[in-house]
Amino acid sequence: MAGNGLLEGKVALVTGGGRGVGRDIALQMSAQGAAVLVNDLGGSETGEGASDSPAMEVVREIEAAGGKAVANTNSVADFATAQEMVDQAYEELGGLDIVVNNAGILRDAIFHKMTEDDWDSVIAVHLKGSFNIARAAATVFRGQESGAMIHMTSTSGLVGNFGQANYAAAKLGIVGLSKSVALDMGRFNVRSNCISPFAWSRMIGTIPTDTPEQQARVEKIKQMVPARIAPVAVALASDRAKHITGQIFAVRNNEVFLMSQSRPLRSVQRSDGWTAETVLEHAFPAMQAHFYALDRSADVFSWDPV
Repeated sequence: MAGNGLLEGKVALVTGGGRGVGRDIALQMSAQGAAVLVNDLGGSETGEGASDSPAMEVVREIEAAGGKAVANTNSVADFATAQEMVDQAYEELGGLDIVVNNAGILRDAIFHKMTEDDWDSVIAVHLKGSFNIARAAATVFRGQESGAMIHMTSTSGLVGNFGQANYAAAKLGIVGLSKSVALDMGRFNVRSNCISPFAWSRMIGTIPTDTPEQQARVEKIKQMVPARIAPVAVALASDRAKHITGQIFAVRNNEVFLMSQSRPLRSVQRSDGWTAETVLEHAFPAMQAHFYALDRSADVFSWDPV
């Protein structure tokens, strides 16, 4: 290891670090000098099963390159085992400076066919899991008055997509979580940002390819390898990004986007107040030009990856 990386001397906890985007983030953070706790339950893309192989393989790869890493196979969905991850980072790696909330599963279904278990499972891993890890780390970060949190969101939540109500709700919830962390913990020099990654992964591989449109979409996504996401995560975790917090970035192959956040677009006012009738006759028509279409991610990002 060179000894002068952007993350030299820091300790990172990367959830879902055994495969896909998380794996490349763990590897690139290690290459920049961080010791890494690689967490991965090792289950399927829908959350079933478990294996220590994915996390251990990344640890071995980091060690072979001269870095320091330990494996963890806890579920992020459990509040107590999230605390155990933070404790393990302290005990085995000497501290904690960076959290990357990347673990996730998919249970896609058109909304009227989505089951309670489909909903609960996805919310538990993505949204509750991100809270669990962030909350456990928050005590450490507050005490040392420093820390960086990076959370994975998705354009499925930021824009929209078919058949992903559970995933979209969780991913948009993560945006709210990240902003709240940034607001609440800014006085302790803790920053919190989101990344919306476009990358081919095991989870994305579950997208249906039954129609020509679906097939074309998948072929585009295959061009976007997970390694393209990691540089933005590494940069956000570095001390040179201490001034960046509460933001949402999207990464799509060689493109990096700063995503918008909800702000008022148009207002109307009546001195005598509103009735349902005047809302229908005045307010809605005045605002209609600014209504959002029912866009999906593919409608907004309609050009080929560059």
